[in-house]
Parts: sequence; C-alpha cells; structure tokens
Amino acid sequence: METLTAADLLAALGHESRLSIYRLLVQAGPRGLHAGAIGESLGLPAPTLSFHLAHLSRVGLASRRQEGRFVIYAADFPMMNQLIGFLTANCCGGNPCVAAAGAPACEDAPACPACDALPGDLA
Repeated sequence: METLTAADLLAALGHESRLSIYRLLVQAGPRGLHAGAIGESLGLPAPTLSFHLAHLSRVGLASRRQEGRFVIYAADFPMMNQLIGFLTANCCGGNPCVAAAGAPACEDAPACPACDALPGDLA
C-alpha cells in the first residue's frame, strides 16, 4: 500500500462520524447494514449519513450494493487488512509481534515498542 493511500484512508477514519459508521460496519460483518439502520443506530440525519458513507466508499473502506429498495453498506475487509498491514509492517523490527494472537515470539528482537513486551514474555 502506498503511503498516500494509507493517509487517505486514515483521514477518512479521522472524523468521529465516519469512524463510528465504519466500526458499526465492521461489527455487522460482510453482510453489511442498510443505510437506514446505520442512521438510526448512530442518530445521524440522512443527508449527513449519505455524505459520510459516500466518503468511506470513495476511499475504498466500504462497499455498497442494492438489495430491493435498500442500499446495503459493508466494510471492505481486504482494504482494512491492507491498512492494518501497512501500519504494522515494521512492528518488532519486521519480525512477528509477540502480542499478536497466535504469533511466535520475535526472534532476537529488542523490546517491541508496539506491544511493550520483550521477546518470549507472552510465551
């Protein structure tokens, strides 16, 4: 992922309403939610919700599909994973982080600043 792309994604999530919408979409899973349910859950008026959903869709964090008369929005999990991968690519000096679930301890790595643990501490 390019740095500029990551910056665009993070900027989109840097707004309180968009972050709340995105977290709700992540919780909903791949099935997503229709726009009305999102607005009702977060107490956002339709024009405001539409603006924020369009922004999340434009940067690639959310997708939309039509199901009958409903527009369903869903988090784009591959894009989310790419962003997380970009943010953690150099964690623990490029070694797997000791705090990651199921990850092996960092071999010959100094203390991990991201997880504040020493190699083997969580083993």
